[in-house]
Amino acid sequence: MAQRKATADSRNKRPRTTGARATATPDAANGTVRRRPRQSRAQHTARALQEAFVHLLDEQDYGSITIREIVLVAGTGLGSFYQYFASKEDLARICLHLRSKALLGLLREAGATQAGATLTGVADAIVDAMIEAHRVHPTQWGSHYLLERHLSGADAYRRMYDRFVDAWAAALGAAADAPPTPQRLRELARVSHTLIYGMLAHTFIGTGGRPDLQALARQTRRALHGVLRPGDEG
Repeated sequence: MAQRKATADSRNKRPRTTGARATATPDAANGTVRRRPRQSRAQHTARALQEAFVHLLDEQDYGSITIREIVLVAGTGLGSFYQYFASKEDLARICLHLRSKALLGLLREAGATQAGATLTGVADAIVDAMIEAHRVHPTQWGSHYLLERHLSGADAYRRMYDRFVDAWAAALGAAADAPPTPQRLRELARVSHTLIYGMLAHTFIGTGGRPDLQALARQTRRALHGVLRPGDEG
């Protein structure tokens, strides 16, 4: 009797199957991706839409860009767009976030290569890395900084700002003449990021994305050297 009951129970225990579901992507600078592009084809589609948007932004004002234009340039359909992005604003915020994230990675790499150097040596390496990044498609950077002011929410902006300050603190903290206290290190990191971000953003916006990069690099280094000079407690 017990054996028959066990057999019946085993027949009733069928494996549960779960259908494939679209997975929500975490908020990226207040952008909402409808579906996480897990497979290579899906990733290609999402990337094509992002690149199409950036390309169009380089040619016309943000307000005049339509979703139909984006999908036409990307070579996809409207259905594909809404599969990954809720709106044009969501796509724009994600593009802004990814571009800022790429800059953050470059800052970290430049800082890591200068461990043991002087504070000014660290700053020079970071300035060089940032200038080189902005040398590629400079007019797109002008659009980036202008659009960032209109679309980035306060919370997302603060989070990214703190990440850049953290990266500066890590880089400056590994210098041979690193600040003696955590408070002073954090202060220098905050001022350094604020300075270089302001120089880049305002210069690119003010020149329509066509600045004199050599002059910008020279002026930014000079300003940072003044801030980071050993013994200058401001």
